[in-house]
Amino acid sequence: MSETSARSLAKGSAPPGPVPEGLIRIYSMRFCPFAKRTLLVLKAKGIRHEVININLKNKPEWFFKKNPSGLVPVLENSKGQLIYESAITCEYLDEAYPGKKLLPEDPYEKACQKMVFELFSKVLANKKTKFFGGNSLSMIDYLIWPWFERLEASELNECIDSTSKLGLWMAVMKEDPTASALLIDAKSYKGFIDLYLQNSPEACDYGL
Repeated sequence: MSETSARSLAKGSAPPGPVPEGLIRIYSMRFCPFAKRTLLVLKAKGIRHEVININLKNKPEWFFKKNPSGLVPVLENSKGQLIYESAITCEYLDEAYPGKKLLPEDPYEKACQKMVFELFSKVLANKKTKFFGGNSLSMIDYLIWPWFERLEASELNECIDSTSKLGLWMAVMKEDPTASALLIDAKSYKGFIDLYLQNSPEACDYGL
């Protein structure tokens, strides 16, 4: 499904060649929650893709031509078109590729999901459905999940102890084949954070 450049590319590296026909490329970083959103959507929709990891502590000079801000995720297709900003990349993939739709077709329902995404921290207590977008897993759940999967590594699990609905949602998300396939274990994430806070260029490649 995907071809992954495990170690990240850093300053002084050569830029990758054109994106092969039939693939889409994501410029990512293994521990970035924003890039994780896009990776979840790529996997959930079964989109053939390749991953180029970027060292965000020692960014390649050529990467700023992909995104002037130097941030991930960035999508690039075989036409050389570039899309960045995580929520935008996710919506693009849902609209541009066939198969399972993660956003509702109905404009009003789509708007509702976007509003919930913007305000999800304020609606936890009022959540009446199994997932944030309704009774089935959809785009909004993938957009939110990367932060919640890091609670254990950040030693913040107690934050959900008094919110049973959130705890149940997290348990269901961990069983989702897409989310579980891309899950980062707590030990690896802690190791990354330790190096990242030291401003180490080795942070992005922790564990490899």
